[in-house]
Amino acid sequence: MSAVPITSETISSVPRLSTGVLGFPDFRGFTRGLILWNLGVFFALLILGVAAKGFATELIAIFALDPSQVLHAGWIWQLVSYSFIHMGILGTAFELLSLWFLGSFLESNHGSRWLAEIFFVSVLGAGLAAVALALAMPGSIVFLYGCYGGIFGLLIAFGVLYAEMPFMMFPLPISIKAKYLVAVYMLIALAMLFSSQRVFAFSQLGGALFGYLYIKFSPRRGFAVAGSETAYGLRNRYYRWKRRRAARKFEVYMRKHRDN
Repeated sequence: MSAVPITSETISSVPRLSTGVLGFPDFRGFTRGLILWNLGVFFALLILGVAAKGFATELIAIFALDPSQVLHAGWIWQLVSYSFIHMGILGTAFELLSLWFLGSFLESNHGSRWLAEIFFVSVLGAGLAAVALALAMPGSIVFLYGCYGGIFGLLIAFGVLYAEMPFMMFPLPISIKAKYLVAVYMLIALAMLFSSQRVFAFSQLGGALFGYLYIKFSPRRGFAVAGSETAYGLRNRYYRWKRRRAARKFEVYMRKHRDN
């Protein structure tokens, strides 16, 4: 079951979601690129699993998140690369559909850079949570894969930024407010902490936490835009300082020229 955002004429403060055929959102921008990259990696590993199973297994071991490899071998790229590794057709389809619905709406209202930042910050948070759990409970070490950490970060963004927005529980003909939908997902993840899936659940909650921290403390248009604006501002101040300095030197030169 995936959550599909819908609009309402009675909620004027909520941005509208532009949907296409059969109510699916637009497929473009960073969301499209991210989904296509995930699909490309999934099918590449699927084909390699048939043609060269050993090589495919080695690639998965290198790019899926193994906390022991991050801690002892320094394979820090796994903190992000694991999100592109998927197992199983149905699980992958659910992940990418969720990413499509959540990402397209947030991207349409906040921009591609903002979406990329919160997604990868959440992915990193989920990876760090898995590593922290491995340190606290060495017996819990498992491979981590999939982009649920990033998806939970996007879910938190919905719950905080669009708390009162109604969502259709696709494919059921019922709706629920965003804040309640997010609460349900968080409660399910909390319950999973007491099961054999505790590593996945803890990482999902880590992704949600980092997503929440991002929307609370990041600049309105994201760190990339804020950083570029800061850089331009520093550059402009430097050029203004150079012009003032050149003007002072010219005044000193003209004063000496008049005195002579």
